[in-house]
Amino acid sequence: MYKKIKSRVFEIIEVGKSLPSRIFDVFIIIMIILTLITVIAETFDIPNFWQDIFNKFEIVSVIVFTVEYILRVWTADLLHSELSPLRARLKYITSFMAIIDLLAILPFYLPFFIKIDLRALRALRVIRLLRVFKINRYTSALSTIAQVFKNKASQLVSSMLVVGLLMIIASILMYNIESAAQPDKFANAFDALWWAIATLTTVGYGDVYPITVAGKILSIIIAILGIGMVAVPTGIITAGFSEVLDKQKSDKDDKKYCPYCGHKLDD
Repeated sequence: MYKKIKSRVFEIIEVGKSLPSRIFDVFIIIMIILTLITVIAETFDIPNFWQDIFNKFEIVSVIVFTVEYILRVWTADLLHSELSPLRARLKYITSFMAIIDLLAILPFYLPFFIKIDLRALRALRVIRLLRVFKINRYTSALSTIAQVFKNKASQLVSSMLVVGLLMIIASILMYNIESAAQPDKFANAFDALWWAIATLTTVGYGDVYPITVAGKILSIIIAILGIGMVAVPTGIITAGFSEVLDKQKSDKDDKKYCPYCGHKLDD
């Protein structure tokens, strides 16, 4: 009986195609969206009546997310059936989504264990925004994005390193060229780095710009290079999306899926 209940709970809380699982997924997504709405609403000067409602909703949402977290830890041995129950739970607890789940509810419980200043508590409440990442578990679109970044992580890191080095070199060169002519605008390499970032990303706020001939020539070169360098990560991500979508289509054609958890079933 215990194992049957546990298996049924696991089938419901894991993303699946059964009606109870879908209802659970939609319910959690609605709770996350409502949390985001309350966080935004609290930045306005709202009446005490609505503030009380938001506070009560926060208590309800924390209870819901806490129960969900506990149930996921409890059924972790079914998710990682190849491991012992203890190791399976430890693996789940240290996973990215489990850490997000914990951080999303932690600020509510901290004052019960640690004496904390109200201003610090207010700042910690912003961590509730992390609940938005929980949607990743319930939507295939966000899961696809996460898979793309995971598959292309090494290429993206390499391209970003090149962009970072280019920005550092450009900022140092611009500082040495413009610091004498504009000591207030290019007081140090960090000020020049702000210019390099704005130029390489093709934003160009116009608050800092070169006035010397050499500085303008360097700015033209960096702006042209920036167009190409910023396009590199975009190309990598686009190729990654194409690969993941093709693989998903191929898997869907060749494999069957569990109606409860959505995992692929072997032939």
